[in-house]
Amino acid sequence: MTIKKTEIDGVFIIEPDVFGDNRGWFYESYSSAAFSKLGINDIFVQDNRSFSAKKGTLRGLHCQKEPSAQSKLVSCTRGTIADVAVDIRKGSPTYMKTVKVELSGDNKKMLYIPKGCLHGFVALSDNVELSYKVDALYSREDDRSIRFDDPAFGIDWETQSPVLSEKDKNAPLLKDSDVEFIYQK
Repeated sequence: MTIKKTEIDGVFIIEPDVFGDNRGWFYESYSSAAFSKLGINDIFVQDNRSFSAKKGTLRGLHCQKEPSAQSKLVSCTRGTIADVAVDIRKGSPTYMKTVKVELSGDNKKMLYIPKGCLHGFVALSDNVELSYKVDALYSREDDRSIRFDDPAFGIDWETQSPVLSEKDKNAPLLKDSDVEFIYQK
């Protein structure tokens, strides 16, 4: 397993070692020992899956505010997505930076996103399945959405007419939200 730094402090692309032969392939998608060696020591407490039927489906930008903030380990198990993380931790050396990574069932890459970053993705193909681990349980009262097209971020979502939930259509800009994270070294 290899880990690659991104433009955001603490956001990593993880590439598993894939072993294939005439039968297909095998890879270890998560091992606490392997991730600890990479410097990721979160204790994941919940696994989530989502399905997006149509190309152009956009989910995000999401986070949970304190005290329920979550780190995430995201993988796309079928189809292809553009996965996005935005650093909104005040005081971070990478504050307001954005990372966009293509994750797919074929490339098997994963994206690790620490607490204090927004997360979203857009389906680049039909029939997308996403799987992700989080280190804090879901909290309805702390769940937040920020506008996917907030001009402060300047994200190219690779679609002109995204398929959005009502929650994401009506999300506030970051400056108008109650979301605030402080960078912790």
